[in-house]
Amino acid sequence: MAAIAVPENTRVFLLDIEGTTTPITFVKEILFPFIRENLEEYLSAHWEEDECKQDVHLLKKQAEEDLRQNKACPVHAVDQTVHTDEEKAIREVVESVLWQMAADRKSTALKQLQGHMWRAAYVTGKIKGEVYQDVVPAIRRWRRGGLKVFIYSSGSVEAQKLLFGYSVEGHLLDLFDGHFDTNIGAKVESKSYENIAERIGCQPEEIMFLTDLAREAKAAEDAGLNVAVVVRPGNTELTGEERSHYRVITSFNQLKLSGNV
Repeated sequence: MAAIAVPENTRVFLLDIEGTTTPITFVKEILFPFIRENLEEYLSAHWEEDECKQDVHLLKKQAEEDLRQNKACPVHAVDQTVHTDEEKAIREVVESVLWQMAADRKSTALKQLQGHMWRAAYVTGKIKGEVYQDVVPAIRRWRRGGLKVFIYSSGSVEAQKLLFGYSVEGHLLDLFDGHFDTNIGAKVESKSYENIAERIGCQPEEIMFLTDLAREAKAAEDAGLNVAVVVRPGNTELTGEERSHYRVITSFNQLKLSGNV
């Protein structure tokens, strides 16, 4: 596809992860299955540790909030193999987490627990973060051009740092000036992007946001950010209207800074 000029007033790139810097298959076929396959064992091993207790507390608060708002919740089936209170509590947490994952929930409570589970897998080399080949060279060019680069993902900041800190390309955290997750707000809400601009210390129109999802692009655009939608294998198909409305790229290399940096 053709080169696309980045607006001259751009000072910051804000990057999504899944489908933008990283293949969706990495998340769907490696990260998420790891949680499903190891969740009960992880909870049993760490149940009495403070970090795990905090994760479980947040998940319970999320469930209570869902009940208050009359949102759908997992149904706890009677399991005759569960005998102790701890086993019963662990099984309920497992059911809640698996239900949230099946519903593609983006709750902070879920993402925090997932991040803690992935940490051990990354550190021991069981998992290495994947990034598209065009990503690292492009970010290095942008940084040489004086631009800052931030990550904004529904995955926790810890999970983001693990992915880029233990990647197939090596340690990449020095490429980024900061990270944002859903603690700053949901990615489909324009207020989140206003909050990010304020936190970074720049005007919304000085930020270029790259994402694979049109609904996130709309929220960012409504907040005043410049946007490009990234089309990668396996990403959600854009409508004809969305393709005509947004800048569309298939590679970071298509983005050209003023002065051909």
